[in-house]
Amino acid sequence: MQEKRSLMIVYKTEEEIELLKASNELVSKTLGEVAKRIRPGVTTKELDKIAEEYIQDHGAKPGFKGYQGFPNVLCTSVNNQVVHGIPNDQPLKEGDIVSIDCGVLLNEYYGDSAYTFKIGTVSEAIDKLLEITKASLYMGIEQAIEGNRVGDIGYAIQNYCEAQGFSVVREMVGHGLGKSLHESPEIPNYGKRGRGSKLKRGLVICIEPMINLGRKDIVQEKDGWTIRTFDKKPSAHYELAVAVNKGKAETLSTFKYIEEALKN
Repeated sequence: MQEKRSLMIVYKTEEEIELLKASNELVSKTLGEVAKRIRPGVTTKELDKIAEEYIQDHGAKPGFKGYQGFPNVLCTSVNNQVVHGIPNDQPLKEGDIVSIDCGVLLNEYYGDSAYTFKIGTVSEAIDKLLEITKASLYMGIEQAIEGNRVGDIGYAIQNYCEAQGFSVVREMVGHGLGKSLHESPEIPNYGKRGRGSKLKRGLVICIEPMINLGRKDIVQEKDGWTIRTFDKKPSAHYELAVAVNKGKAETLSTFKYIEEALKN
């Protein structure tokens, strides 16, 4: 879900951050509902329907459906698909991974989060890819504090993932979040410390590492949406929304509901 966006950075008031917290709580709970149904044999279209009903039942609108013409509620990207996969009738099978990205619009503010799920048991290499990608997200979040710069976030993610032998997608990036799904600034998952926009209190951003098992290169499929790895090796993707603060970022979306569902 990348787009050209205004270069102006919109800082949020405490009241606006509370509204963003509510929309991101809902998107987190939606992914928790999806997590309850994840298993071999389920189709991504079935998961899409579950998400749509849950969002609407809670007085919100799906954030992605119709956005720049996107046809569905979830982006479901399987195995070598990086992001923006379109839900379909193909059943997920043992050993697959699927990144599920969801957006909601509640009280005029967007929530946005993504998580890569294992379908049954996956290979050791893929298990490590998921573990490192998720850990790198939290390392990026640690850098989302007042006084740091955008490059500090990207550096933390890139440095950690590349040291583990994985590669960082360059073209797809995180973003600001508010009354628009994608606001400035862009938040790349690579960079140099001390470079880029200065992070100030009131900035709300989505940090979303997209990390490949093989090369960093990507291609777009003929459907005009799905992005996959050039070498067709697996890719992982995790995303949380955070508000920049002094000393420690405030995480607005959470994986708590997903992880509770996966335990059961």
